[in-house]
Amino acid sequence: MTAHASDHAYDLPAGGSRTPGELGAPALAAFPRVRPRRLRQSPAVRRMMRETRIEPSQLILPLFVREDATEPVPISALPGQEQHTVESLRRIAARAAEAGIGGVNLFGIPAHLDAVGSQADAADGIVQRGVRAMVEEVGDAIVIQTDLCLDEFTDHGHCGVLDAQGRVDNDATLERYGAMALAQAEAGSHMLAPSGMMDGQIGYLRDVLDANGYQDVMLLAYAAKYASGFYGPFREAVDSQLTGDRRTYQQDPANGREGVREAQLDIAEGADVVMVKPAASFLDVLYRVSQISPVPVWAYQVSGEYASIEAAAANGWLDRERVIDESVTGIFRAGAEALLTYWALEVADRLNHGSFGE
Repeated sequence: MTAHASDHAYDLPAGGSRTPGELGAPALAAFPRVRPRRLRQSPAVRRMMRETRIEPSQLILPLFVREDATEPVPISALPGQEQHTVESLRRIAARAAEAGIGGVNLFGIPAHLDAVGSQADAADGIVQRGVRAMVEEVGDAIVIQTDLCLDEFTDHGHCGVLDAQGRVDNDATLERYGAMALAQAEAGSHMLAPSGMMDGQIGYLRDVLDANGYQDVMLLAYAAKYASGFYGPFREAVDSQLTGDRRTYQQDPANGREGVREAQLDIAEGADVVMVKPAASFLDVLYRVSQISPVPVWAYQVSGEYASIEAAAANGWLDRERVIDESVTGIFRAGAEALLTYWALEVADRLNHGSFGE
């Protein structure tokens, strides 16, 4: 019986190997011509070949400052996060600057609530006080961003003022946003982040800022912000008083094309940056927005994304650091150019020490 070359393709002589000539073309065909595993063979090679690269400057840390706090208050639904005093806010801003992260995004928790959120634009309101303290501490070493929304300041917890029927009045709310914008800009905020999803909010705020000499204050548009169940822990973080829901102004999670349209509208109105929120559940929208946007595209890894991973890790169900790094990388891979994440300082530390994703 005649043996075929392929019958002996893997029979190598003891102590040696065959040359391509000895093996012959039929035997060579038994081996892979392309070996992608070559590019995964060691940590050094994997780092060199990595397609998605992240820098600390692409991370933004959400922060909470509480007016009636005398010391930082732990947020049970967000392990490791706190409601800060103005003084502890100074310290964490300094830490953020030292870590090289891009910025912080400040939410305020006032001592007084009312129907129109009057403390939101008060000169001595808690957000304005927090901004002044951070600017005094770190100057422009990081970008100081401020949430521009009424939900933390109203006794009904909605993102705008209500009409006689109890519905959010879009245009009356824009007037309140304009007052907030001027108060935050005067306090020194570098970037305003209107998160209320009112129609026309970016164009209205750009006009107000420009007319009052704040042409350099940036606007971060919460362009595609969905009515998500992943905001749950945030409600505790800001002591939300919400009654009802926000489905009439936040987007339906079933709609992807609508998210792209909202981004296009905000870009046309003058947004400096557009954002998709939440991140993990809407990576497809994030990708689609990144493909059409002429301005930077960011994402927000929201409280429920953070809390879910922390809870699973606390129960020993997953490798905490590995999953954090994977979740962050996935958001950037989908098209984000910067990310608001409660892990900003921790991830920056691993990036600075070369251990991120290892």
